[in-house]
Amino acid sequence: MRYHQLGLLHHDPQRSFAGYTLVAPLRHSAVFLVDMEGAEVHRWELPGPLGSKAYLLPGGHLLFSTFTQEGTPIKEAKGGHIYEMDWDGNIVWEHVDHDQHHDIRRLDNGNTVYIAWEEMSNDEQARVQGGLPGTERDGKTYSDIFREVNPAGEVVWEWHLKDQVIEDFPLAPDCERFEFAHSNSCAPTPDGNYLVNFRSLDTMGVIDRASGDFLWKRTDRHWGHPHNPEMLPNGNVTFYANGMFNPSQPLHSRAMEMNPSTGEIVWQFTDPQRWTFFSPIMGSVQRLGNGNTLTIEAVFGRIIEVTPGSDLVWDYINPVFHNIPIFGGDANPLFRAYRYAGDSEEIGGRL
Repeated sequence: MRYHQLGLLHHDPQRSFAGYTLVAPLRHSAVFLVDMEGAEVHRWELPGPLGSKAYLLPGGHLLFSTFTQEGTPIKEAKGGHIYEMDWDGNIVWEHVDHDQHHDIRRLDNGNTVYIAWEEMSNDEQARVQGGLPGTERDGKTYSDIFREVNPAGEVVWEWHLKDQVIEDFPLAPDCERFEFAHSNSCAPTPDGNYLVNFRSLDTMGVIDRASGDFLWKRTDRHWGHPHNPEMLPNGNVTFYANGMFNPSQPLHSRAMEMNPSTGEIVWQFTDPQRWTFFSPIMGSVQRLGNGNTLTIEAVFGRIIEVTPGSDLVWDYINPVFHNIPIFGGDANPLFRAYRYAGDSEEIGGRL
């Protein structure tokens, strides 16, 4: 894509949600906050290239992972070394798991939950349904784990996808078989369970932490490999529907809100010219305090804020381009983006 302008493209101060936006360029060595005018106001220099996720904790600390070469041969959205860094850039906690990928969350009790890979046995791998034949990596398939560790780094809880009835979770027909099943989110719910998502299954649901069973799950191939489900206070779920491989529609992505009890989509955003809002991979949705929604075109590094009526009130393009081999050269992608109010626990009194 040719960019005619970088940084802030549009700002409607009367209707946007005032605050600071965390910009975390994928595989870059820095994460920064920008104000509503797109000016950088704070920066963290990282000890390595960003794996994928970075977000602020109460108290102004940054939780993130950096990319490591060790671990499984899968490199897409891989982390491997998790850090907590204070506002001034000091490392206050770290944990190494070279199989960690995608999401990381700090729990209220101080524990940390994240996603990891594990190699499947030949028998388990043979039971995986769907996907593109012959697309295993080094002849292997790797399954997802949700892993919770305490501050000492001790594993206190795990959930293994391969322990489920594998045949009940078929991969989408277009997906490669080296992953079962490309989870990208493990969000804690208010009642202590986990809202999870599997891109290659087009499936999301809530796992009961005590039993390991799904309390509910929904699958919809029209979502086109979704990302980032988050539970709202009313129990609805926002998420990013990437829109891949939907033959009935032109390629386009949607920011959505769903009632998980009924499956009804109660709100959604996409550009009227649908193909102008699209990210085939990654993506995030954040409901803001004034009812607006922050979402991204991840592969193009674009962050936008829209009203409930889908009016565009903030538009920003990540100006940081650097060489990313999996993107074929210089690129400016973002895994997720977050907006924090000036008086929030994450920012208050620091800017």
